[in-house]
Amino acid sequence: MPHPLFVLNGSNLNLLGRREPHLYGTTTLPEIRQRTEQLAHELGLGCDFRQTNHEGVMVDWIQEAFECDAAVVINPAGFSFGCVPVLDALKLIRKPLVEVHLTNIHRRPEPYCRSLMSQAATGVICGLGPIGYLLAVRAVADALEDGRDA
Repeated sequence: MPHPLFVLNGSNLNLLGRREPHLYGTTTLPEIRQRTEQLAHELGLGCDFRQTNHEGVMVDWIQEAFECDAAVVINPAGFSFGCVPVLDALKLIRKPLVEVHLTNIHRRPEPYCRSLMSQAATGVICGLGPIGYLLAVRAVADALEDGRDA
């Protein structure tokens, strides 16, 4: 049975490819999903890929991941910069938790340069565009194979 992996995406990521393409590129979330699920399955991970614009839904999903003892890859998007309930939920995760950002948030102006979620993350990948998701999935698979948790 594959190890569960939740890939969670926050606000406005449903508009990738159309929203500020000069920052986020033209790759759509369905394209990222297809590549991410394919790699996860190749690496023996069950992949549950989701997106929401609602903070409470994200908290519910993170709690569900906790209950399933799942690893998590999260692009918290706009939740990154001031959403304490999402941070508190992420602190529950016992398996590897990798935070992904398409842009290099450290080069962005306030309020987009400091993610609260990084406090709970095992690792952070930012600024590499859509490939960041694939690197995150590989990092999770490697950590699980080595027996490393969060």
